[in-house]
Amino acid sequence: MGTYVATKDSIERKWLVIDAEGMVLGRCATEVAKLLRGKHKPTYTPFLDTGDNVIVINVDKLVLTGKKLDDKKYRHHSGFPGGLKEVDYRTLMAKNPEKAFEIAVKGMLPKNSLGRQMFRKLHVYAGPDYEQTAQKPEVYTF
Repeated sequence: MGTYVATKDSIERKWLVIDAEGMVLGRCATEVAKLLRGKHKPTYTPFLDTGDNVIVINVDKLVLTGKKLDDKKYRHHSGFPGGLKEVDYRTLMAKNPEKAFEIAVKGMLPKNSLGRQMFRKLHVYAGPDYEQTAQKPEVYTF
């Protein structure tokens, strides 16, 4: 008997809604990354995108433990000399909490075209309202 390999016809995708209010940023991001990869399904295949579409709401109410709000920094470079930009997470969470969550999840996905394909199935919203109501998403709790 051989190893099971999912095919495009056998992959079933669901739409899941996660309410992130009061959750810790990293713990929520790991669960979302697991759902995007499809590791929660028995049909998981490492080289295929078998994951679900995930909608995360209330990201502005995520919590960072310890002194991470002030000590943790988000750094990116413009590519020009002296172009290092640095923002602490207190400012980033106040200005754009969706980006802070997306950065956390993207770092947990594969760094290749498969990871980029999985990342496209993530929809993040700061408030409780979202646009994908027509897909009839299920509420996911963990």
